[in-house]
Amino acid sequence: MIERPVRGPVVALFLATAFLSGCDEQKPPAMKQPPASVGFIEVQPRNVELTAELAGRVVPSLIAEVRPQVSGIIEKRKFVEGSEVKENDVLYEIADASYVAAQASARASLDRARAAQVAAQSRAARYDTLADRAVASQQDRETAIANAAQARADVASAEAALTNANINLGYTKVRAPISGRIGVSSLTEGALVTANQATALATIQKIDPVFVDVPQSATAILMTQSDVQAGRLKLNPAGMGMTLHLDNGQAYAQEGQVQFTDITVNQGTGTVNLRVVFRNPDRILLPNMFVRGVARIGVLENVILAPQRAVTRDPRGQATVYVIGDGNKIEPRILTTNRTQGADWIVEKGLNAGDRLVMDGFQRIRPGAVVNPVPFGAPAAAPAAANGQ
Repeated sequence: MIERPVRGPVVALFLATAFLSGCDEQKPPAMKQPPASVGFIEVQPRNVELTAELAGRVVPSLIAEVRPQVSGIIEKRKFVEGSEVKENDVLYEIADASYVAAQASARASLDRARAAQVAAQSRAARYDTLADRAVASQQDRETAIANAAQARADVASAEAALTNANINLGYTKVRAPISGRIGVSSLTEGALVTANQATALATIQKIDPVFVDVPQSATAILMTQSDVQAGRLKLNPAGMGMTLHLDNGQAYAQEGQVQFTDITVNQGTGTVNLRVVFRNPDRILLPNMFVRGVARIGVLENVILAPQRAVTRDPRGQATVYVIGDGNKIEPRILTTNRTQGADWIVEKGLNAGDRLVMDGFQRIRPGAVVNPVPFGAPAAAPAAANGQ
């Protein structure tokens, strides 16, 4: 018996294969993705003025607490609270009747001592003559000379007592020890005061010029010294200057100069105080006012800056940037930074002159990827899509 070949399934399989092949031939070619456009800047070494933003408080250049040096009742107050006073101006008057009497008594004692001195000196002179004539004994002569010397000492003591009485009488007028602005009076007329009491009658503060005390990190000071020794930093010949901004954001017109740097590091904060002198003719700066200053330290020469927006941190905390290398390929770089200057990092290692530093498009790049570099800030031209035909 002859078997017939099974043609139906074979024909169906052939037709299906031909249909699929036809579909593959009609599929459009794949489209290649264009390189991502990223903005870059070309870094070049340049000179940068090194500044430091610091915060501090205003301190009067002179301050004196007014206290009585004698006891008594305050009879008059001679100043207006909050006004300017001059050195030696009379601020208070203390009742002086007892001190006037003490002065008169001391003067009378001095007159009595001087009269006794005249008599003693005359007696000594007579005994000296009589002793030469052998009329008086040597003992009487020596006694007369000693009495004359004691009389001179009594006069000196009386003069000192009169001087002290005059001083105490002068202290009944309480005078300003310095020139400046005087504050609130702690006592009124009629109050009893005592010599050298703990409570000050008033406080005078000199606020032209004023000091501004600002703390600076001891680490920053060490870095500055290191830069100077390495020759990277040239200090300002006129000294470190500072400009101020008040608490309301207003810029202060006068520029100050750093007077000195403290030699003691604060154990709690690790900072060192800088004292800056500012002229204050309009009395804008007041004691204990909070201010912000920008210190002009010097000029860093031939340094490379990396904008902070271009710097990221890897999982180990290292500063990382991306540069566009040969063939427009992305290369990661690890930076060694010195400090910040405004919105930039000062770079010690990791970037070279002429490197193209990526500034944006970080989400569209990865190491080794080819990109379309565009100057940062310039509009990017859309690259034409590449057809794979």
